Amino acid sequence: MPPNPALLATAIDGLPLARTGKVRDVYEAGPEHLLIVATDRISAFDYVLGSGIPDKGRILTELSAFWFELLRDVVPHHVVSLDPADFPAAARAQSDLLRGRSMLVRRTTPVPIECVARGYLAGSGLKEYRHDGHVCGIPLPAGLKEADRLPAPIFTPATKAESGHDDNISEERAAAIVGAATAAHLREVTLALYARAAAHAERRGIILADTKFEFGWTGTPGASEVILIDEALTPDSSRFWPADAWAPGGPQPSFDKQFVRDYLEGIHWNKQPPVPSLPDDVVARTREKYLDAYRRLTGREL
Repeated sequence: MPPNPALLATAIDGLPLARTGKVRDVYEAGPEHLLIVATDRISAFDYVLGSGIPDKGRILTELSAFWFELLRDVVPHHVVSLDPADFPAAARAQSDLLRGRSMLVRRTTPVPIECVARGYLAGSGLKEYRHDGHVCGIPLPAGLKEADRLPAPIFTPATKAESGHDDNISEERAAAIVGAATAAHLREVTLALYARAAAHAERRGIILADTKFEFGWTGTPGASEVILIDEALTPDSSRFWPADAWAPGGPQPSFDKQFVRDYLEGIHWNKQPPVPSLPDDVVARTREKYLDAYRRLTGREL
């Protein structure tokens, strides 16, 4: 499939912009709804890069929609519609631009912790384990190697950072932030979501090493239903590895943006402005990795 031009910015006349994230632009869509538009921006080392990845926003949106539907019996989600015909009139005027990369969603009050499930030892979990044999206060067996499968998946929450990296915290700290009952419920739901998604991915030849979820309260924080919000199980929020290439003991081939990080490390960028752009071959190969993950996980073409 030939790529479309990368979409790096949006503007919808008549809809107030609520916030702009590294990838998504979020618009006010009335008292009960928001409109989330996934651009083709890509970030690395906490900066949005100068190049976009064509169709990335469509891949993220369609893949999230696939998972929301597959997992809806585990926990309800915030998606109302992906059809521009259901969007506010101001947005319908840009249906061609928004189709496939936008979601009309229910407003919630976001739960102020990230909910991370880990089934394999990688990333910040690996760094913690190498330091003291624990991840978020959870002791793990001695002698584990990078990319080893854990004895059982673990719940490792993190605080949400406005900028920079999120900070891993213990479940006890999470309970102090959101309440013991909410923290226990989030742990149960996060691990159930991970188990279901990891089993599906495994059947498709993919290892789901870890992933993060975000949840929101539908009413009074701490005293109302918690639903799944934001995105779900995309290469931006998950670590996907090809199962047939899994070899514990070092970094794994992946379907996420690790390829971009490796390129930036290779050019010795100091991770400070000015932010570099990516060469065409890195853009093309990154796009293909995202597309490959989408095809394998959904069994569909974009």
